[in-house]
Amino acid sequence: MKNYIINQINDSAATKKAIVENDALVNLLVEVAQVCVEVYRKGKKILIAGNGGSAADAQHFAAELVGRYGFDRPSLPSIALTTDTSNLTAIGNDYGYEYVFSRQLEGLGQEGDLFIGISTSGNSQNVINAFESAKHKGITTVALVGRDGGKMAAMADYAIVVPSNATPRIQESHLLIEHMICDIIEKEIFGGGVA
Repeated sequence: MKNYIINQINDSAATKKAIVENDALVNLLVEVAQVCVEVYRKGKKILIAGNGGSAADAQHFAAELVGRYGFDRPSLPSIALTTDTSNLTAIGNDYGYEYVFSRQLEGLGQEGDLFIGISTSGNSQNVINAFESAKHKGITTVALVGRDGGKMAAMADYAIVVPSNATPRIQESHLLIEHMICDIIEKEIFGGGVA
C-alpha cells in the first residue's frame, strides 16, 4: 500500500511537471490570469460552473475570490453557478439539466464578465450550453479541461487543457491552476503585483 501511495503522489507530480514543461501552456496561464485581473479592474465579475468534483472546484474558486485567498482585502465579485439549489432544481425541472448553467448566465451574466467552465472531459453538455449563452451576452470564456479538451476547448476564448487522461490528476491540476489565478488576481489588484 505504501508503494501505491507513493506512485499516486508521483503521478500527480508528473502531471504538474508536464504543465511546467509546456511553455505554450504556461504562457496561456499567464494570459488567462491577466484576463481575470482586467475583468476585475473593469468592475466586472467572474462566473464559474462545473459538475461533480468540478462543481466543488467552482464553489472553492468563487469562495477564494469573494472571501480571501492569501491576505485580507476587499471582496471580489464571483458566482459559482453550482450553489443555488432552487435555481438548479427549477431550471432542471422546467427546462432540463443541460440548461442549469446557461439559464443562470442569461440572467446573471453581463457583457464584459468572464465565465470559467470546468470539466475533466470538456464534454459536459450543461457547460457547453453555458458557453453558448456566454457568447450571446459578450462574456469572455475560459475552458478548464483535461484529456483532448473536448468540445469545450474548441468553443472557449481560452482553453487550458491539463495534459492527462486521468480524472484525479486533471482535478488536482485544476485546483493548482485555480489557486494560482486567485493568487495572481489578489496580488495584482491589492498587493505589489507578481514578478
